[in-house]
Amino acid sequence: MTGSAALQSESERIVACTVSRDVQNFDLLIDDMETELGENWGDLGFEDAKQFLQQPGADPLEFIAIAINDQDEDLVDEIGALIKSARTKGIKVILIAEDVSPIALHQLLRTGAADFIPYPLPEGELHNAIERLRAAGPVADGGAATPGLKATGDRNGVVLPIHGLAGGTGATTLAINLAWELANIKKKDGLRVCLLDLDFQFGTAATYLDLPRRETVYELLSDVASMDKESFMQALQTFNEKLHVFTAPSEILPLDIVGVEEVERLVEMARTNFDYVVVDMPSTLVAWTEAVLNQAHVYFATLEIDMRSAQNTLRMIRALKAEELPVQKLRYVLNRAPKFTDLTGKARVKRLSESLDIDIEVQLPDGGKPVSEAGDHGMPLAEAAAKNPLRREIQKLAASVHDVNEAAEAGAQQNR
Repeated sequence: MTGSAALQSESERIVACTVSRDVQNFDLLIDDMETELGENWGDLGFEDAKQFLQQPGADPLEFIAIAINDQDEDLVDEIGALIKSARTKGIKVILIAEDVSPIALHQLLRTGAADFIPYPLPEGELHNAIERLRAAGPVADGGAATPGLKATGDRNGVVLPIHGLAGGTGATTLAINLAWELANIKKKDGLRVCLLDLDFQFGTAATYLDLPRRETVYELLSDVASMDKESFMQALQTFNEKLHVFTAPSEILPLDIVGVEEVERLVEMARTNFDYVVVDMPSTLVAWTEAVLNQAHVYFATLEIDMRSAQNTLRMIRALKAEELPVQKLRYVLNRAPKFTDLTGKARVKRLSESLDIDIEVQLPDGGKPVSEAGDHGMPLAEAAAKNPLRREIQKLAASVHDVNEAAEAGAQQNR
């Protein structure tokens, strides 16, 4: 059944519709929709769909199938707005594309399309897509799937903030990959791991994991006092069904949008629902930095072998000591550390450590171009470049953190 009049039929319950410039350009789609839904579907143009999705008549729809080809690439923004509008109403979106550029396709998928099928449609693929949509359950507020993990409130998670002492020292790269490695340490009954991106202005965890930035984050940050475990879990997004991520807001916000008590509550909520909480901190010291430091088990500080890192490290240590804060929680991570055979570089690291009177316990090698490429593709290094030397060192760090935590738990149980 095609034509907008189909959506007005009272004798049939319309459960889905196609949206395209001209559905006759996608005859295989028409055949498959009729096979799957019989007469219980309709068709709309882009402009008609925009208006229809604002009306109560759209509420019964299970999904819409947006079909585009290369002639529609100049309408990417308009089509993206349709996808967002549909998902805001709890309507899932299947994107069907023919000869569309990867850039346009990527942009549309990031706006919230639940599934993608190339055109001409592979046999049975529309049926499979519909089955996946129905099995996935309802769409959550803001257009992202509700995390499958439920709030428990019975955990006592390890809090691991990561703070870059200078720009470009790899703090976010370390945070994302450490969180992902911790989430994959156990093959069965995996650990519950949460990544909090608390850089409310320029946090990039969403970019590095190819996750949309949701309005729900801003709404939660605006009223942390009324947050409960359900609303917290709904603000999280799931990466590859293992890592739960609290992304930075969609808009740049002042870092003081939350205070000390609000951040304490946010981190505490994460800690009581997850085994590990990795916090990507802003490089700027703010009033609530103290709150995170006090809750941290280990506070990783990233630096490099250069004067700016050395000076900033000294300033950080002085600031913490002046406020009588637990500076002993800091663990220094040297990014782009020299190779084992680089004796000159090793000597520079030793001099840096001695001049700052610190122990540099973790040294991460330069992962090279694959690191930036993994970020551009929205994947952790374990997925994009598993044999990269940087990935291997972060994997070792995650294993070390987990071993120490298990030993501590075992000791605590023996003392009970």
